[in-house]
Amino acid sequence: MGTIKSWLLLIVMTLLGALGGYYLKKAASQRIGFHISFLSFFAAGALLYGISAVLNIIVLQQLPYTVVFPLTSLTYIWTLLLSAILLKETITRRKIIGVLFIIVGSIFLVL
Repeated sequence: MGTIKSWLLLIVMTLLGALGGYYLKKAASQRIGFHISFLSFFAAGALLYGISAVLNIIVLQQLPYTVVFPLTSLTYIWTLLLSAILLKETITRRKIIGVLFIIVGSIFLVL
């Protein structure tokens, strides 16, 4: 059911999606307008989202939709890690439990 390359692309796709969201969050913390601080974060976020979307199409050619679409929830795991590391957001026990449910669900999908 897919090659190692397909699964690695799926993981990279979800990471890039989370990074895109991070940069859009950084853009949102700027004054919206045509200035370098806003536009640079916005462009980075849009580019990463775009690359993630292209990878999504490639992965969908290689793996079943019933696997790929639910596994895009891995983006939430990356988002949790990025928000803790880069944005210094508080990670609660409830958030960790939620991510553990995502991991368990993903394992059931793949097996």
